[in-house]
Amino acid sequence: MRSDHPHVEPAALLEARLWEIVFPDDANHLGTLFGGRALAWMDKAAFIAATRYARRTVVTARSEQVDFHVPVRQGQLVELVARIVEVGRSSMQVEVELHTEDPHAGTRHLCTRGRFVMIALDANGKPAPVQALAVMA
Repeated sequence: MRSDHPHVEPAALLEARLWEIVFPDDANHLGTLFGGRALAWMDKAAFIAATRYARRTVVTARSEQVDFHVPVRQGQLVELVARIVEVGRSSMQVEVELHTEDPHAGTRHLCTRGRFVMIALDANGKPAPVQALAVMA
């Protein structure tokens, strides 16, 4: 266990899970989730995962390779799973998956997947080092 995270298991610091529900205000004229709202939720999940891992202020530097596979319908539950998959000196690559779940049937589908690059900052807003990923394993 890392000494600077005495109350959290190391593996737990590599992942964040969030739940949302698609309300009418989240949907477009077709009754499916706006792509921009999905990206905002995914960015939030990446931010939480990176912040918990780095224990510093983090910002989004880039989102890349976001693929929308299946539409998300109004009324569906959405689970976002963000995982730290790579760590540089001050950067963290976070893979985020967006799954839907039908609240009545319980069926789940992977709908969207993307990767976000987050940067840890020091008190002056400059890139700050983060713990190497290998140390966490």
